[in-house]
Amino acid sequence: MSNGTSVKGGGTFCFGLLLLAFPLLLWLFLLVVLPHIDLFLVSMRERISYGKYEFSLINYIEFFSEPLYWNTYVRTAVMSIFATFLTLVIGFPVSYYIAKFMRGKGKNVLFLMCLIPFWVSELVRTFGWMILLRESGVVSNFLQWSGIADGPVEMLYNDATIMVGLVYTSMLFMIVPLVSVLDSLDDSLIEAGYDLGGNGFTVTRDIVIPHAMPGIASGCIVVFMLTLGNYLTPNLLGGKDSLWFTEQIYTQFITRFNWESGSAFGFLLLVLSSLIVWVGLKLSKQTLSETVG
Repeated sequence: MSNGTSVKGGGTFCFGLLLLAFPLLLWLFLLVVLPHIDLFLVSMRERISYGKYEFSLINYIEFFSEPLYWNTYVRTAVMSIFATFLTLVIGFPVSYYIAKFMRGKGKNVLFLMCLIPFWVSELVRTFGWMILLRESGVVSNFLQWSGIADGPVEMLYNDATIMVGLVYTSMLFMIVPLVSVLDSLDDSLIEAGYDLGGNGFTVTRDIVIPHAMPGIASGCIVVFMLTLGNYLTPNLLGGKDSLWFTEQIYTQFITRFNWESGSAFGFLLLVLSSLIVWVGLKLSKQTLSETVG
């Protein structure tokens, strides 16, 4: 009797769990899986005439045969990795300070200061950087007023400005997971490290970073994916010569109305992001379940 009751109860629990997960599974299938399947199928066809298509690899052949496309592809990947690294280097000390040195209201205030810039859209924040860094902007006027520069200084439309915008745009997504994981680090472990003769470098290397590795991996994945797929920041701060791969995708879809080639480029970007995330997880010795958990 008890066995029958337990089996029945277990079945009811599984059904209830499946029922609760159904909206999430449906959302993932309709908005993530299905569009990517369609993206791949569209990328594998060639337009013969109006409304007529046939299976072809011409879109991928065109990508690898045109140096501009794959050079932009590689450049976007390299700059995204570098932007992720800079975001980690800047965000880790900030996160550690918030998690371990601040208490009470001070901690909430610092966290709020990191959050405030994200109360406005990315477009507004990017235009703010353009106002600061343009030839007639705040920074240029200050340099001229202080005598450091003899004339107007144009700071837009270069890789350094793009990097500043990307790091600024992504910083919160690095700080949040780092603060969360560093909050769980027992202060007594850090004190024990110093008591055993360690210094700031060795304690950070042997205690803090290993404990924070899931947060580091999580933050890096989110920042890298956002940076790789960013369109506004590279194109507004970098200008027409930004050479960002999302611009190539936009051009194929919107300017040339070449959905087949645009789909191929989009699918190649998906493959690139997945490959780099996989390599990053292997290098950090983390699993995806540990990172998102």
